[in-house]
Amino acid sequence: MWSIVAGGAYFAVSGRWGMVAALLGVSLLFFIVAAIIRWLTFSFEVGADEIRINSGLLSRNHRSLPFDRIHDVEISQGPVARLLNVAQVRLDTGAAAPKGKDEGSLPAIALAQAEQLRQLVRLRHGGVAPKSMPTSAHGHAREADGEPIYAMSFRRLLLAGLFNFSLALFAALAGAFNTFDGVLNFNPFNPRFWVSYARDLGPVADLLLAHQMAAALAGLLLVAIIGVTTGVVRTVLRDFGFRIDRTEAGLRRRRGLFTRSDVTLQLRRVQAAVIGSGPIRAAFGWRDLRLQSLAQDEGDKDDHLMAPLASADETDGLLQEIGFGQIQGLRGWQRVSVSYVLGFILATTPFYLVAVVQGIFVPLLGIAVACLVAVVQTSRWLAWRHTEFTIAGERLIVRHGWWRRRTTILPARNIQTADLSESFVSRWFGTTSIVLGVAGGSGHRIPAVEREKARGLRLELLSLAS
Repeated sequence: MWSIVAGGAYFAVSGRWGMVAALLGVSLLFFIVAAIIRWLTFSFEVGADEIRINSGLLSRNHRSLPFDRIHDVEISQGPVARLLNVAQVRLDTGAAAPKGKDEGSLPAIALAQAEQLRQLVRLRHGGVAPKSMPTSAHGHAREADGEPIYAMSFRRLLLAGLFNFSLALFAALAGAFNTFDGVLNFNPFNPRFWVSYARDLGPVADLLLAHQMAAALAGLLLVAIIGVTTGVVRTVLRDFGFRIDRTEAGLRRRRGLFTRSDVTLQLRRVQAAVIGSGPIRAAFGWRDLRLQSLAQDEGDKDDHLMAPLASADETDGLLQEIGFGQIQGLRGWQRVSVSYVLGFILATTPFYLVAVVQGIFVPLLGIAVACLVAVVQTSRWLAWRHTEFTIAGERLIVRHGWWRRRTTILPARNIQTADLSESFVSRWFGTTSIVLGVAGGSGHRIPAVEREKARGLRLELLSLAS
């Protein structure tokens, strides 16, 4: 697609509109023919014990998914699909498929049929084997909506967008202008563009040069406005109508403005919970909750976002729904060793020498590098003050981070491995890191624990897991 756009832009700038029309015509014809061929060669069949999917023209692919391997059915609808009342169905089979690839996906089937298929899978998991696709009295299987256990009002949605500051728009524009710089003949992300443009402004250019600080502040304000606006727009598009309902299968999440998704997360597959926050969010009492599961979320993400902006009571309520218990009022927190800070300071101190050398030639650059190193070291010290752990019942709770605060709740029964990891710096301080492996995601870590304490903690966790 980018090649077609680039080629069309080149021919348009060159004034060769016939080539533009030919390129667009051939491209449109190609996409239409490809879509028709894909439609003609794709089919699926719901059998007594499995779902069979056939696809491909030259390389035919025949795939069979037994019902006992299908954990649940995820339904999503884009804007066009909602107009046509069709949906994309993903058959969730766990971690069997490579990341980024669906083992079972049905691109566009009737929404009523998609809901019937999901109910059929759930009935099979409940020990019921219907002879055909189940339907409700209205012709399709829709679950009744009760009181949600978590929902976001539009006001809270906008507030969540304010916390999700993003410069993705700047990144997209910079990439586009850099890609088509030769075709468009201008690039506002290139300083030379503004230098040449300012020469033609006359008195305005003199005013900007005389008040460079005011111009810089205005530029920063513009960046802040665009960043906040981008964050709000992205959040509204993704989480509009966000609600969590408790079902027999687990937690059902529905969200999205233009692309509407309907996903059910089975509780027995949840491995860990992660509560995220930061100094600004924490000051207002907000946090988010993500669940690490054996199944991937939309976009092949390992964590399922279950509460984009929640209070402490709402977070505890969701944790109790999944059987992880609340975390407010816990005691017995143990802070990690101060070597977590000292080792980092030793590793970054040589950069002060780099700052001194640079300061000899460019004083301002040397000062900037030294200040940057000091800020990074101070951030590490603040992170150490917020890095601690405790064992509450059969749960391990780990807090870490300052700017990006994370609280991980890990049931001991889900711990598969517990390794001790040391570096040459940590060995010198007599500390080690405990790396905990769980199924379906990356490992969790407790950094800078005294060696003997780490060994005892490792044995305790493994005994609880068994």
